[in-house]
Amino acid sequence: MAQIFVITFPFFALVLCGYLAARRRMLPLEAIPGLNGFVLFFALPCMLYRFGASTPIAQLLDVGVLTTWTLCALIMVGFTVALSLNNRIGWNDAAFGALVAAFPNSGFMGVPLLVALLGAQAAGPVILTMVIDMVMTTSLCIALSRLDGADQGGAAKAFKNALKGVLTNPLPWSILLGALSSALDFVAPQPMTQTIGLLADAASPVALFTIGAVLARSQILTMAGHVKSPRLADYVPVALFKLFLHPLVVLLVGGALISLGLPMSRFVLSAMVLTAALPSASNVSLLTERFGADNGRVARIILVSTAAAFVTFSLTVSLIRG
Repeated sequence: MAQIFVITFPFFALVLCGYLAARRRMLPLEAIPGLNGFVLFFALPCMLYRFGASTPIAQLLDVGVLTTWTLCALIMVGFTVALSLNNRIGWNDAAFGALVAAFPNSGFMGVPLLVALLGAQAAGPVILTMVIDMVMTTSLCIALSRLDGADQGGAAKAFKNALKGVLTNPLPWSILLGALSSALDFVAPQPMTQTIGLLADAASPVALFTIGAVLARSQILTMAGHVKSPRLADYVPVALFKLFLHPLVVLLVGGALISLGLPMSRFVLSAMVLTAALPSASNVSLLTERFGADNGRVARIILVSTAAAFVTFSLTVSLIRG
C-alpha cells in the first residue's frame, strides 16, 4: 500500500496545489480558463498523440475494451438517471449527473497515472475508454438532457450541439492522428518530435494543477452566492457511484464477458477497472454550464470524488494487485 501511495501521492498533491493556489488567490480566477485552454488545445493533445503513436494499433482498436466500456457506460448512465430524477432534479440535471458518474478523469489524470502504475501498455485501453466517453457517453447524456424540454430547440439541436462538441474537441483528433501514425509507422521530424515532447511533458502537471484550481473556483463561486449550493443527497451518492459502483460494474461485466469468450486479457480488464475508479472528469462542468444544467451540483460531485479518490483509488489499486 505504501508503494502505491508513493506513485499516486504526487498526482493528487498537484491537484491540491492548484486548489490552494486558487483559494488563496495566488492564481487569479480569471487565469484558470487560460490554463484550461493550454491543457486542452496544446499539452494534452500532444500527450495523447505521443501515446497513440507509440501504442500498437491493435491495442487502440480493442473490441473487448469497446464492448465492455460501452455496456458499463450505458448501465451507469441508466442507473444514475433513474435514481436521480425527482421533484428537484429533472432530465437536464439528471443527465449531466449521470455523465460525471460514468465519465472518469481519464484524460487529465488517468493516462499519466495508469502508465506510471502499470506501464506504457496501459495507455491503449485508457485512451480507447476516453474516446468512447467523449463521443458516445457524452452524446447520449446531452440527448437525455433535452427530454424535459429545457431547450426549445429539441432533439435535433441537441444532436447538432453534441456533434459539434465532438468535432471541435481536439482530443479525439489527436488520438486519431496518433493511431494513424502508429498504423503507418510514421516518425515526425526531430524538431517536431521535440516540440511535441515538451508540450506532452507539460500536460500532466499543468492539467492536475488546473483541476485543483477549477474545483476551488466552483467552491468560491458557491460561497459567494453566484452558484447555488445543492443538497448533500443530490450529489454525494453520485460521487460514491463514480468511485465504488463504476469500477465494480466494469469488473463484473468485463469478467462475465471474458468468461463468455470475449478476447480481452486480465491486464486490460485491470486497467479498465482502475480507469473507472478515477474521480469524475472535470471537463463535464464546462458542458453542464453550456447546456444550462445545475453546475453547482456537478462541481460538487467532481470535488467530492476527486478528494475521496486519493484514498479510494489507492485502495482499488491495492485490491487489483493483491
